[in-house]
Amino acid sequence: MAKYRTDQIRNVAILGHGGSGKTTLTEALLYKTGAINRMGRVEDGSTVADWDAEEQRRGISINLSVIPVEWEESKINLIDTPGYMDFVGEVISALHVAEAGLVMLDAVAGVEVGTELVWDRLDALGKPRIVFINRMGRENANFARAIENLQASFPDSNIVPFQLPIGQGEGFKGVVSLVSGKAYIGSDGHVEDVPADMVDAVEAAQVTLIEAAAEADDDLIMKYFEGEELTPEEVRHGLHKGVRSGAIVPVYCGTALGDIGLERVLKALRRYVPAPNERGMAATQNGEPLELNSDPDGPVAGAVFKTIIDRYVGRMNYVRVFSGTIAKDSHLINARTEESHRIANLFSVRGKELDAIDELVAGDIGVVTKLDNVLTGDTLTTPEAKIEVARPEYPRPLYSVAVSPATKADSAKMGQSLQALTEEDPTLRVQTISTTKQTVLQGMGDAHVDVSIRRLSSKFGVQVDTSVPKVPYQETVTREGKARYRHKKQTGGAGQFAEVHMRVEPKERGEGFEYASEVFGGAISSVFLPSIEKGIRKVLDSGVVAGFPVVDVKAVVYDGKEHPVDSKDIAFQTAGREAFKAAVQEAGPVLLEPIYKVEVMVPDEYMGDVMGDFNSRRGRVLGMEQKGKRTIIRALVPLAEMLRYGTDLRSMTQGRGVYTIELDHYAAVPSNLIPEIIAKNKEEEEDG
Repeated sequence: MAKYRTDQIRNVAILGHGGSGKTTLTEALLYKTGAINRMGRVEDGSTVADWDAEEQRRGISINLSVIPVEWEESKINLIDTPGYMDFVGEVISALHVAEAGLVMLDAVAGVEVGTELVWDRLDALGKPRIVFINRMGRENANFARAIENLQASFPDSNIVPFQLPIGQGEGFKGVVSLVSGKAYIGSDGHVEDVPADMVDAVEAAQVTLIEAAAEADDDLIMKYFEGEELTPEEVRHGLHKGVRSGAIVPVYCGTALGDIGLERVLKALRRYVPAPNERGMAATQNGEPLELNSDPDGPVAGAVFKTIIDRYVGRMNYVRVFSGTIAKDSHLINARTEESHRIANLFSVRGKELDAIDELVAGDIGVVTKLDNVLTGDTLTTPEAKIEVARPEYPRPLYSVAVSPATKADSAKMGQSLQALTEEDPTLRVQTISTTKQTVLQGMGDAHVDVSIRRLSSKFGVQVDTSVPKVPYQETVTREGKARYRHKKQTGGAGQFAEVHMRVEPKERGEGFEYASEVFGGAISSVFLPSIEKGIRKVLDSGVVAGFPVVDVKAVVYDGKEHPVDSKDIAFQTAGREAFKAAVQEAGPVLLEPIYKVEVMVPDEYMGDVMGDFNSRRGRVLGMEQKGKRTIIRALVPLAEMLRYGTDLRSMTQGRGVYTIELDHYAAVPSNLIPEIIAKNKEEEEDG
């Protein structure tokens, strides 16, 4: 591949709902530009972008894939992303390094939930977008309906067709460019005049286009209002400015499989997507704010946006250079760890293919291999510059499974392999829950976690068993309780004796455990007071009522007795433990359960179903907020009722609902549910 200057590079994330044709488009563009001599098919697992074995097995994209194409003396880095929202982390990573998004829309299905979600992300990042209405050759394809659907779904966006289709369905044969006023027919895009039956429609659409161009520039809008006609060059200037600023969302159409309209899309990406040096990136230098503008002569700053741990290649870090030029054999540091690394292996990347290169210029994307302890989100920079590129924000995991090794051999490798998975995917987390004694793998959904479990087996040779995680309940008390316990043991030799009088009191939530003594007059020697505390602490983790940790309790020893010969450490440990258990039983013990704050965003028509479902889950709705044609519902719901909520919400809203959860507080479990929880925990302990 030829070398390109920063101003010749374009970085574009291919976005959209699953099945809208993102991977097929990248494959078609590779074929059209001569990068490959045969088009692969998603169904066959033969595309360049879907190179992962799990992607080929499932027939969907799971990873982002960098697919560069060369066109008109430019390099366009297409970043193909998954459409299934379980893999939203890949979308976030792609948008972090792309200057714009190409939003794919199915000509029949129109705007779907995946479209809405990526649109929201582009809005949040303030990045421009181009829409491509794909599959115009399908039966029932309707360009006008798709435009209306877009405008109704995103009323705050200025959606403007830049093309009109010539025919639809089986009759689709080309497009009319409203900018040039020419028709482009077939896969070769040969130029013809606008069909006679389309002249009126084209002229009407061009008026809308010219108005959009005028509104994007203050000088042009004044000229337009004064009744002067804008020249073609002025219209192009206004459109160029409007699209790059995000004030205009241009809409193109075509068919990736039929290779119609693709040349015009390539021209649009080359013309309207900002070059890397035309859009800044937030960073810090020695803790001070800094904006990077992809200056190839500036200090080096390359952001790692994806990590793959390959059993043959080793660690692969995908890097987007936001400043300077990364050269092979140079020495850079990781801004997070300040550890020095030699860039011994530098590659350009296309799918899974790596080609060795000598340097990576600002604005471009490449791969560096075999850098230890370099993770997604890290910045490679020089010791002198110490620049750190702003990290993208990834959502909290929503779906959890408890994992345990299938065999003893798996046990030795499971921890390290799970850690490697989380290094590859920042939306995965692994937690060891001491309360439940489980290792929990957390992801964005059931498919996400299932893929991760399969990767444990295929990549690391680790087999695990999975189960629904236990809820980390806690125990506490609601009032003061007192008890006394005498421990007396005589076995012929030295005996054991200790008597402890104890009071327990409730503390505020989150204050933890407190131990105190009110013993006066030497009833218990001070040397034995730590022994009593030691005995109590042995109970705190295993619980008193149901086997869950005891929290937010104050234990006070206020009296007792000892024996001059038989009293010893172990005796007071035992007496302290049993006195604490008895005092807790007298102090109104209750179970506490984690309560999560849930935020659900659904189309308005599903609002009632979601709220009713919250009520059935012992939830308490906090409020609602309108956002376009969708409603955001906030509620507090016990974790026990949310363990598989993602699957239920998907069924309830036909896949159009999305949600986030965050631990809010612990609250008492209703008394009628406690016996069932105790019985279930006892059964699990016996099975274990």
